[in-house]
Amino acid sequence: MFLQQLINGLTVGSIYALIALGYTMVYGILEFINFAHGEIYMLGAYLAIIALGFLSQWGLNSWAAAPVLVLLFAMIVAAAYGATIEKIAYKPLRSASRLSPLISALGVSIFMQNFVMLTQGARDKVFHKELLFSSSFTSGGFSFLNCQVSHIQFLIIGTALALMLGLALFINHTRTGRAMRAVSQDPRMARLCGVNVDGVIRLTFVIGSALGAAAGVLVAMYYGLVNFYIGYVAGLKAFIAAVVGGIGSVPGAMLGGLLLGMAESFGAGYLSAQYKDVYAFIILILVLLLRPQGILGNKTDRS
Repeated sequence: MFLQQLINGLTVGSIYALIALGYTMVYGILEFINFAHGEIYMLGAYLAIIALGFLSQWGLNSWAAAPVLVLLFAMIVAAAYGATIEKIAYKPLRSASRLSPLISALGVSIFMQNFVMLTQGARDKVFHKELLFSSSFTSGGFSFLNCQVSHIQFLIIGTALALMLGLALFINHTRTGRAMRAVSQDPRMARLCGVNVDGVIRLTFVIGSALGAAAGVLVAMYYGLVNFYIGYVAGLKAFIAAVVGGIGSVPGAMLGGLLLGMAESFGAGYLSAQYKDVYAFIILILVLLLRPQGILGNKTDRS
C-alpha cells in the first residue's frame, strides 16, 4: 500500500513539478506570477490530441517514435505561444507597476480558456492512447512488493525526470544558463555586462511553456480525458508547489511538485480522497507559517 501510493504520488508530482518550473523561472527573472501558465499546460494536452490526429491520418501513429513526435509538437507550438504571450501581454508592461502584469496574466488566462473552448468545443476530448501505444503497453506494467507500476506511469516519471535533469544541466552548465542566472540575480548589472536581457526573458517563457506543455501531454496520456478548464486547478497546485519549494528556485519547484503529489496520494489513500485538493493548501499554510521563503528558497531583497 505504501509503495503503491508512493508511485502514484511521484507520477502526479512529476507533472506538478514540470508546471511549477514555468512559474518559478518567470518569477526568478521578472518577479511576477504568470497566472496564464496553467492554460499553457491545458493547451499542451489539446495539442497532443491534435498531433495524434495528424499522425493517425497519415498512418504514422504506429511508429516507435510517434510518442516523441507528439511530445515535441506540443512543446514547440506551446513554446511559440509562450513567446507570443510574453511579447504581447508582458513586454509592454515591463516598466509598469507590479499589478499591471498580474492583471494582464489573468486576462490572458481567461482569453486562452475561451479560445480553446470556442475552437475545440466545451465537451471533454478523448486522447486515444490505444492509437499511440500497443494494448500490451497500455494495460501492462511492472509488479514488485505488491506494487503495480503501469507502463504509462513509468513513462511519465521517466520523461519528467529527464526533462528536469536536462533543464538543470542547461541552467548550470551552459553560457545561456549563466546569463539566465545573472539576469535573475541582477538584471541591470547583467545588461551592463552585455547580456541580452530581453532575449533571456523571452527564452525563459519559451522553456517554461515547453515544459508546461509536456506536462499536458503526459496528463492526456495518463487520464485520457482533456477539457478546457484543467489548467485552472493544475496551475493553482503547481503554483503552490513552487511556493512550497521556494518560488524562484528551480530545484525547489521540482521538490515542491514531488512533495505535493505524494501528499495528495498519501492523503487520498490513508485519509480521504474527497479532500484531495485540500491537502495542497494545508501544506502551503504550514510552509508559509514555518518557512515563508519555501523549503529551498532564500530570503533575498532585490532593489
